[in-house]
Amino acid sequence: MSLPEVLLWNLLRKAPGGVIFPRQHSFENKLVVDFYCAKAKVCIEVDGIAHDMGDNPEYDQARDARLREMGLEVLRIPATEVLKSPELVAEGLVLFCKR
Repeated sequence: MSLPEVLLWNLLRKAPGGVIFPRQHSFENKLVVDFYCAKAKVCIEVDGIAHDMGDNPEYDQARDARLREMGLEVLRIPATEVLKSPELVAEGLVLFCKR
């Protein structure tokens, strides 16, 4: 896990607001997302600079499209936002998933 993922996981693993966020959740044995809220069907990806390099943007688009076909919502959060305030990001995720 990257530093932003670790910072976010330290908050999400406590099931804030009763919302459960498993990490490194797998779909179809090949699509792994950073965090997942099953109750809200929300996949959460923390995007660092690697997501902008090489063929990663195209891979991410195809992967997100497949997840959406499965009825899941995909949230992409810039790693810089997590580094600025992991607490605010975690709080926002809980509110989003409880909507």
